[in-house]
Amino acid sequence: MLAWLDEDAGSASDGISRVRYALRQAGGDLVMDGQVGREFVLRFTGARSCTACGRSVKKLFGQGLCFPCFQNAPEASPCIIRPELCRAHLGEGRDPDWEAAHHLQEHIVYLSFTGGVKVGVTRAKQVPVRWIDQGATVALPIARVPYRQLAGAMEVDLKKHFADRTDWRKMLLWSTAGGREEELLLQARGRVEQILDPALRQYLVPDGVPVRLAYPLADVPPKLVSVQLDKLPEIAGRLQGIKGQYLVWADGRVLNVRNHTGFHVEISGS
Repeated sequence: MLAWLDEDAGSASDGISRVRYALRQAGGDLVMDGQVGREFVLRFTGARSCTACGRSVKKLFGQGLCFPCFQNAPEASPCIIRPELCRAHLGEGRDPDWEAAHHLQEHIVYLSFTGGVKVGVTRAKQVPVRWIDQGATVALPIARVPYRQLAGAMEVDLKKHFADRTDWRKMLLWSTAGGREEELLLQARGRVEQILDPALRQYLVPDGVPVRLAYPLADVPPKLVSVQLDKLPEIAGRLQGIKGQYLVWADGRVLNVRNHTGFHVEISGS
């Protein structure tokens, strides 16, 4: 699922950037703005394709990979999940050229609010997409480093004090209208310099500005149920909204789109 900020709405006087979404389709991307609040049907055809090599498979691993690619492709390297293991700065990795292109570049260490304060890392070029993917209502850059491994080392140090994973239920249920999120992130940033390894403090950016994000999801159903297309191949009903990488139906069913990367689906709406 593609996501971006509405540049016009992002300049609103309230200082909140509005998130927009689109689903990839063979005939062109479907912008989702007009689907929210309407009947929306997602139907799994039964076909799956590896997103790395493209071959048709019966089972996918990781986020849309066949088993050989999951074992060998750089997109599934251990440092994707654990950036502190990255060896791109040493000229090493499953594919050194891929590593150099993706990981031997500036990374951002950030704090975000996704129902609670968490720490994370992302390529500078992936800001703010990474924050949107996680459903952050506020994100605050706290450091810039020249390559991925350093960002991972900083994250390892900070996750002793802050969460590094998102609770999807809390993320979806937390109000998008704002509140104390920004205050809590600024308080957390105030602690970072004191708890961070002194060798890493040179990369801190104390003047980072909080970014506030609003999603096309207003009233969240009180009871949420995660569904998977291989168990429930058709989901139909009124689309309540979207946040992070989650589609939310009015009856509380929730689909993590990212977890279904490589699935072939048919889409229809009213």
